[in-house]
Amino acid sequence: MPSGALLLLIAVAILINIGIIGAIVVPPLVGRRSPLASAGEPELDGPDREALDQAALIGGLVGERDADRITYDRLVRIVSWTFILATAVIVGTSGLWPSTAPQIYVLLGLAGGFVLLVHELLPPGTLGAAKYILEGTVALTFATFLVLLTGGHASPFFFTFPLIVGAAALVVRPMATFVLAMAAAISYIVASALGSGTPSSIQLATVAIDVTALLLLAYVGSVIGREQRRTRDAALRLSAVDPLTGLFNRSFFFAALEREMDRSARSGRGFCLLMLDLDELKAINDTAGHHAGDAALRAVADTIRSGIRKIDVASRYGGDEFVALLPETDPTGGWVLAEKIRIGVAARQLDAAGSSPTVSVGVVAYPRDGATADGLMVSADRAMYASKRAGRNRVAGPESEPAGTQGAPVMASREHSATHAAEVVQPPAG
Repeated sequence: MPSGALLLLIAVAILINIGIIGAIVVPPLVGRRSPLASAGEPELDGPDREALDQAALIGGLVGERDADRITYDRLVRIVSWTFILATAVIVGTSGLWPSTAPQIYVLLGLAGGFVLLVHELLPPGTLGAAKYILEGTVALTFATFLVLLTGGHASPFFFTFPLIVGAAALVVRPMATFVLAMAAAISYIVASALGSGTPSSIQLATVAIDVTALLLLAYVGSVIGREQRRTRDAALRLSAVDPLTGLFNRSFFFAALEREMDRSARSGRGFCLLMLDLDELKAINDTAGHHAGDAALRAVADTIRSGIRKIDVASRYGGDEFVALLPETDPTGGWVLAEKIRIGVAARQLDAAGSSPTVSVGVVAYPRDGATADGLMVSADRAMYASKRAGRNRVAGPESEPAGTQGAPVMASREHSATHAAEVVQPPAG
């Protein structure tokens, strides 16, 4: 192969990889999201995707996603080092490419350095999902030069391309797989054309069959990988989200509560907890039917969801009871949000029931009202039932006089005023 053509190919490969790295690194530096950052993210949409995003944000699914990342990194390291070492042994013992052996060893050294940098030296999660795209691009560059240096269309290393594309199809989205497969096909054709002289008819047919097989493998792997990811993401959602209300479930809530207590113990900053009960749910079910009761539960859930911040955790505790965990919130802020939710629920009109639902709310603070998860939940339960005994549709603390329908207005705390700027909750009179 002419040295000028080889240098041109090297320059093009370098520019492509620099462009990919720039698309990954530069956007976060200017406060934007990388266009490649979603390559390996869940494929669910709407509320499903939002639930998984929030779960990842507050840490509920971090364990599972960390396990996936660790498994992926371990797999890539094993495959990469095995391939690099096997290729070095084959090139050294076979003597098939004496004129290009030094360049092949340099190529293997660069590939090993890249694996060492990405999987050993960089902190975990630095590149995010964009790591799949970056690794795919670098792997294709490596495979192209390897085929180029070992005979072009006669090279026995064509299988490197299907290995890269097939592995990528299992972890990235279909569009990314399609782009990677097309890039692999073009790279293989270029390497085959430049790596040897004029090909014969049988060699051209072999290249065409190889490219067809490569694209079909990408399609099959993409379909299988997409269905596996959808099934996994749906299972994760079911394990964390209540299907009726779309809020998190009881198990997820307790995991988030324990995590928040650990964080609070480290930082010395407390948090608040709300427990809400839908008043007279049985009466709604008996008079208007269970569909009306379900609508009332969804109305309460929607009101809670619209009132809390992104870092707050709202869950259906069980039956007609809900809880909301409010990190970095003082008791005044918790009381303000409780009043906002109470008023918001009472303002909803249920067509099926012919009336507006109401909730009784208890507000507690950590560690003032409980130093353990059980103690805090007991206090929250006591506060909620204090609200019910006082006449329902009001807010109460565990040992304070209920307020709400007769209480004085309260101002938002610093934490919640950041979300609800300049908002003053004015309870209705009488």
